[in-house]
Amino acid sequence: MDDFGLLIRFIENTLGIRCSSYKEDYIKRRLLSRMRSTNCITYQDYLNYLKANPVELEKLRDALTINVTEFFRDSDVYELIKKEIFPALIQNRKRLRIWCAGCSTGEEPYSLAMILSDLIAQNPQISAQIYATDIDQVVLQKAKQGIYPPKTMVKLSESQIRRHFTKLPDGNFQVKPHLKELIRFRTHDLMSGVTVAQWLDLITCRNVTIYFNEQQKESLVRMFHGALGSRGFYIMGKTEYLGRTLENLFESYNSIQKVYIKKV
Repeated sequence: MDDFGLLIRFIENTLGIRCSSYKEDYIKRRLLSRMRSTNCITYQDYLNYLKANPVELEKLRDALTINVTEFFRDSDVYELIKKEIFPALIQNRKRLRIWCAGCSTGEEPYSLAMILSDLIAQNPQISAQIYATDIDQVVLQKAKQGIYPPKTMVKLSESQIRRHFTKLPDGNFQVKPHLKELIRFRTHDLMSGVTVAQWLDLITCRNVTIYFNEQQKESLVRMFHGALGSRGFYIMGKTEYLGRTLENLFESYNSIQKVYIKKV
């Protein structure tokens, strides 16, 4: 095994990140960025550095998993969910089941929970459960804590902040319990082939598959298809796409926002 292979095996064993699920060019770009930051010339140099400096492992984890998010990121998608998707779903069911895959530090599932909380307030007979998953246990712990700096809340109105958050003495904001009650955070590897639940109404997996190779991407979408109930919704990131071999599984609901419906 060459030096690059040894480094990848160490990363997979230590951080639990399946590098084979990502495009090799992407992995190499992220590694080279960290190597420049640590003045490492070769992959062997960087492997030695990682073993001697545990702090660098966390920096590498962040570099590989790209945990960049905010509340109501891509607000047009959330407007569609609020005004069309959730109203369409509750016409036929009283309990909504949602999977937010690759949830990072939690802003996406909490954004969905805010919409659901308002919907439930208007329709008390409705209930909901959000399964929020990520492979990275560090970001999941942050999501469970639900404490966020003001910069993540730029798209929230004063009313939303007041209803759903408590301002802390240090200036950060903590999610209120009524939102946390709607969400179950758990560790999950999207490449495991195992779903978190069946007969789901909505799956969001946005800006995650762009880092996967084509085979892994196809396997993931097929798994999502199997996890959705009849006419369930699947939402991708705006830069992502369905391969031609998968077009028979979904019909387009909104091509601009990358929203699809499972074909019966």
